[in-house]
Amino acid sequence: MRNRKIKIWVLGLVLTMTMTGCAKSYYHGPESDHFDGEQFFNAGPPRDIGIRDLLRWRFTRDPPEWPESVEVTPDRPPQRIDGEQLRVSFVGHTTLLIQTRGLNILTDPVWSERASPFSWIGPRRVTPPGVAFDDLPPIDIVLVSHNHYDHLDLATLNRLWKRDRPRVIVPLGNDTIIHREHPDLRVEAYDWEDEVALSDDVHLRLAPMFHWSARSLLDRNRALWAAFLLKTPDGNIYFVGDSGWGEGRYFEDAGERFGPIRLAVLPIGDYKPRWFMSYGHMNPDEAVRAHRNIGAHHSLASHFDTFPLADTAYGEPPEDLARAREAHGVSEEALRALPPGSVWWVPPV
Repeated sequence: MRNRKIKIWVLGLVLTMTMTGCAKSYYHGPESDHFDGEQFFNAGPPRDIGIRDLLRWRFTRDPPEWPESVEVTPDRPPQRIDGEQLRVSFVGHTTLLIQTRGLNILTDPVWSERASPFSWIGPRRVTPPGVAFDDLPPIDIVLVSHNHYDHLDLATLNRLWKRDRPRVIVPLGNDTIIHREHPDLRVEAYDWEDEVALSDDVHLRLAPMFHWSARSLLDRNRALWAAFLLKTPDGNIYFVGDSGWGEGRYFEDAGERFGPIRLAVLPIGDYKPRWFMSYGHMNPDEAVRAHRNIGAHHSLASHFDTFPLADTAYGEPPEDLARAREAHGVSEEALRALPPGSVWWVPPV
């Protein structure tokens, strides 16, 4: 039964993504050190796996069992947090509510039931959001790191836009994807190293992130991906939505240029099988090394135990993270893995 569902999912994915992905160009602009005029790319070796590898994995995999659902005790955030205090509510996956300096900032907001182009099949969340949508305070800023379905959720963006009219900030090309579905939604698209003011004392910088992008089979790397650096007077916040290790070069660079880092948000999940996942997804050991390369005072683990996206078992990433912390001499206080609904008052630098 499970193999049959996988085959149906894959065949539906191939058909729908081929039909919707024809001749998609999300961005036109000058060439750069990460854009060749048609596609974006990382420094270092290119991603050398494609649709044939995807199909081989999907048809031969033996995925571990995940629970149908996991109970969550939701957070009910305050309306605002002023001054140097930093309150972070872990909603789940890479969705966080960051409150500091009077701003309410959401990262990669996903309140949908599935991370999929379909409403009827595809990865279904096993943990409800750690903050109910109606309990969200007024949202000022929305940051979307890239266009994969578990990060760019068009339905949630539209709900936020209709309710709060937040500033929606994305890397180049992702504005086109959003506007094709919701043409009235105002989006700001920027390149790596661009910087914008969010308030008088908080600024945002887009930084390199070692990943890739696609919404269909025919639009790979047509939209950019990025990490986000929030520059505040109380220490900086470095949000990485999804990233491979990439020889650690981007993390070393972030540590040299963007310190002091008060909080880094680092993905630890969906890393199996390594032959297929390693390019775009760190494992917990690499996340600990990234934490050390960045020189972060504190780090929060993300991208685990919400959607069954790969062959990583439920509960496996935090267990592997604990072993990696011990191996590298990093304390649990410094690098935490929290369940959805948890709140962390992060100390200032």
